[in-house]
Amino acid sequence: MSDAFDLPLPPLSDDRPITRLHQAIDQVSEIILGKTHQIRQAVACLLAEGHLLLEDVPGVGKTTLAHGLAQSLGLEFQRVQFTSDLLPADITGASIYERNSGRFTFHAGPIFTQLLLADEINRATPRTQSALLEAMAERQVTVDGATHRLPQPFFVIATQNPARHAGTFPLPESQLDRFLLRISLGYPEPEAERRLLRIGERRSALAELTNRLGAVDLLDLQRQVRQVHLAEPIVSYVLALLGHTRRSGWFREGLSPRAGLGLIRVAQAWALLAGRDHVLPEDVQALFESLAGHRLQPQDGQGQVPADARQVLAAVDVP
Repeated sequence: MSDAFDLPLPPLSDDRPITRLHQAIDQVSEIILGKTHQIRQAVACLLAEGHLLLEDVPGVGKTTLAHGLAQSLGLEFQRVQFTSDLLPADITGASIYERNSGRFTFHAGPIFTQLLLADEINRATPRTQSALLEAMAERQVTVDGATHRLPQPFFVIATQNPARHAGTFPLPESQLDRFLLRISLGYPEPEAERRLLRIGERRSALAELTNRLGAVDLLDLQRQVRQVHLAEPIVSYVLALLGHTRRSGWFREGLSPRAGLGLIRVAQAWALLAGRDHVLPEDVQALFESLAGHRLQPQDGQGQVPADARQVLAAVDVP
């Protein structure tokens, strides 16, 4: 299958937010070397109003990616280091009694930001992990019966160490489903790693990144994503992919309608990034594995179980 970014991009005005978004991607690509495709996926996730899970071994640039995106996209940024003793109130905030006024005052936690990095999320207990659920789904936090709206846009990037690492608590399915995409940076390609070794640690270069956009621009781009044309054959293709995960017997449970809606939205975002006003099958294919991989669990006791979602793509005819 081809990458939709192999298609020629139409000329874009230098002033348009979409052009400045590409400039931001290029900036971050100079920090995270050789990972432009993953950076585009992260940006598409933000444009689709989803949240991103980065799962990988330590030291490949997960935290640097989050910092770089926040800096280049002009977003307020907070980082929370998840540990086994972290409490929900450490994330959401708490109502504290003020002696002078004689009443409780809400003190907002670090979740009240535009880009939240939940670092090593699976080192926290399930109770603390669940503190993110309402925020990610509803863009709001409820504390002591009072509801507080979160800033817009609101984007969570969570990093996760592989489950085999000691001291981790696997994310429950309900929490995994809140992440629109799960991606892995992986080790750099040899040439990119050679360049990295020659120029040294790139995290120090984060301070040199310039804001290419801002919150208003990103909200406008999110509105543009919803206007990207979706032809009926593309809808049928997405339905066929969903149906195959449910009927093939390869998985314990198939993809949900929510996953289908997310796939359509992120495919629209991918098309917008490619400079098109309509979705192609390649847009769906480019994101399907990152959307479905953490939602599909192999069926126990089956002889040959697909290693990943790529076999679903291979089994469904392309319109």
